[in-house]
Amino acid sequence: MYYGVMARKIPSERLEQLVDCATQELIAQGYRRTQMAHIAAALGVAKGTLYLYVESKEALFDFVLRHADAPRPFAKIPSLPIRTPRPGATVRYVRDRLSRESRLPALESALTRPRVANASAELEAILRELYDVLGRNRCGIKLLDRLSPDLPELGALWFEGARAGAIADLGEYLKTRIRRKQLRPVPDIAAAARLLIETTVFWAVHRHWDAHPQAMDDSVAQDTAVHFLVGALT
Repeated sequence: MYYGVMARKIPSERLEQLVDCATQELIAQGYRRTQMAHIAAALGVAKGTLYLYVESKEALFDFVLRHADAPRPFAKIPSLPIRTPRPGATVRYVRDRLSRESRLPALESALTRPRVANASAELEAILRELYDVLGRNRCGIKLLDRLSPDLPELGALWFEGARAGAIADLGEYLKTRIRRKQLRPVPDIAAAARLLIETTVFWAVHRHWDAHPQAMDDSVAQDTAVHFLVGALT
């Protein structure tokens, strides 16, 4: 009863602010160094008040991973305080989300075609799709990237799972198109596939946490990155 009353009294924007403050603190400090007191201060509440929202640091971290990229306002306000997840629940969530979100239908379709009429347009579609997937999961990817030294099991799901899979598929795609003389030869296929991923990840994800950011509309960033990568290979 008490938690239900609390849930009705906490507006969606308050939880959104909590997620934003916690996301920035986790990215800046890493998981182990992040302090609940610092998040409370950034939110403008006492540390004790923060525990009316979340039961523990683990509960806050799980909630942040699930909602940092969620549309605003949040569709549903959970009962408060948000409970500590069961052992393994956060890892399962990240694994399922990466499995779901890392699918690249344009690339998958390209891998089934031995030849294509317009390799430039095909490559552009693949890179734009990749950029969009990374962009809409921007905070989650940045969190996994930043927190992997403290939480290697979660980091591995991104680095050794989703990212490694995309690099392998891009490498196979490049090998096929280059062998058919539809894309420009490169000194090393694996390095070229990694360059495609890392360039796109920087522009879609990491530039948003640049210490000295350059103001730029995201559509301009995407168009510019895709233009250069396609131009380099066609």
